[in-house]
Amino acid sequence: LSILAQYQVKTTFFMTGGWVSAYPDDVKAIAAAGHDLGNHSENHKQMSQLSASECRLELQLVHDKVKELTGQDMTLFRPPYGDYNDTLIEAANDMGYHVIQWDVDSLDWKLQNKEQVLSCLSGQVKEGDVILMHDGYRSSVDAAFALVDHLQKQGFVFVNVEEMVLE
Repeated sequence: LSILAQYQVKTTFFMTGGWVSAYPDDVKAIAAAGHDLGNHSENHKQMSQLSASECRLELQLVHDKVKELTGQDMTLFRPPYGDYNDTLIEAANDMGYHVIQWDVDSLDWKLQNKEQVLSCLSGQVKEGDVILMHDGYRSSVDAAFALVDHLQKQGFVFVNVEEMVLE
């Protein structure tokens, strides 16, 4: 969060219920820093395999945890694996969620270091893209800040997903 503040970047953190439960202070800090809080489901399941009621439960459990911690109602949802169907979209929309996908996958979850991640992204990013990155991988963290620095020097401006969707 301190490095994002240094670069004056606001971003969107899509969080699973397990992550919210494991890191409640981080959830509060992300919210306090003005970043978007997004729902990524309770259990990171393949949502297209679930019934409408199971989809709603997967969303509601995380929603309630975040609301209790921050007082905020989330309105953004990114399906795990990018996996969705009409049942999920309708359930999420009925709950007031905007379903978000990404344009560019950094593959940071499988690449070994920041150089590989940056090489994967090289030349792919264009204005308006949503870049998918994960936490928990050293290559992700290192690459994210190198990417921010590189793209800002090229004139890109970073905005969070809510700003892109609602404006």
